[in-house]
Amino acid sequence: MREKPRAGEPLLRLQGIVKHFPITRGIIFQKKVGAVHAVDGVDLDIYPGETVGLVGETGCGKSTLARVAMRLHDATDGTIWFDGRDITRMKGENLRAVRRDIQMIFQDPYASLNPRKTVGTIVGAPLRLHKTVPKNQVKTEVQNLMELVGLNPEHYNRYPHEFSGGQRQRIGVARALALRPKMIVCDEPVSALDVSIQAQILNLLNDLQDEFNLTYLFIAHDLSVVKHISDRVAVMYLGKIAEAADGNALYTQPKHPYTGALLSAVPIADPNLAKTKKRIILEGDVPSPINPPSGCRFHPRCYKMKSLDPEKQERCRTDEPELVVHEAGHIAACHWPLDARIIEDLADTDPGSSE
Repeated sequence: MREKPRAGEPLLRLQGIVKHFPITRGIIFQKKVGAVHAVDGVDLDIYPGETVGLVGETGCGKSTLARVAMRLHDATDGTIWFDGRDITRMKGENLRAVRRDIQMIFQDPYASLNPRKTVGTIVGAPLRLHKTVPKNQVKTEVQNLMELVGLNPEHYNRYPHEFSGGQRQRIGVARALALRPKMIVCDEPVSALDVSIQAQILNLLNDLQDEFNLTYLFIAHDLSVVKHISDRVAVMYLGKIAEAADGNALYTQPKHPYTGALLSAVPIADPNLAKTKKRIILEGDVPSPINPPSGCRFHPRCYKMKSLDPEKQERCRTDEPELVVHEAGHIAACHWPLDARIIEDLADTDPGSSE
């Protein structure tokens, strides 16, 4: 895992971000009967030049948070600061200018590219829309971008179906890079690719970051992928940040029980090490975001809570934990964080140990 010093003001600052999707009943006269609590009060700072990994199981709100940060969804509550400006309610030409500096790479390289358009049209669309390059130079710029991401510039007139999955994702990277943004949101950009192709895309993203001083918000499920590319990692559970830490701290000293369970599920290639590893099995299903549990949202599935006395358990059920600083840059939202004994049991689950 890389670790870069953070200096100055954050490039992207999310303060108290809430995103609820209304649930309505009726056809003509629709009445709101509830809401899906997709994101429920998230604070996150991302500094220039760093990569922040965002992990969590399906449905925890990672992609929704990314789309709110991109202003593809309007926040229900909270404030979004980008490059020192409040863009939470920004509209029109001002928002259009901001979107030159923050772009997105989508998860599915098959669905995110228009099958009726050529690669040249797809990659050149941002240049034409924002008029950053004269019309007679768009083709040359697109071919330069294709070459930059490892594609053959001669394939300018080919259609997406003529490329492999890895090549299609490179097209998505080229499109995101076209306007030379300051930040790119990577929404699970390698989860649909083969492992060998994943490594190529990750190395490409690292090289582009070094060359253009890019900032990444990198969303993924694979902890080993996140460890490889991220400077800092945040763990989400049911719409909230459960834990966030710098460098290797999250992998070597997890504080939140949910983080510990995620690390224990990482497979190990060495069968001898695998025998000594303690696997934590979470009971039950993830609670519904329509009606999230009171207190700590993880308490219905928390293995740590079962070892506590009834008074402490009651606190988990009724009092929502705040993000508490345990060490410099390491925060966790847990009333009773993991102790050294549990951490030692998880010591062999380092995702980098099997590489």
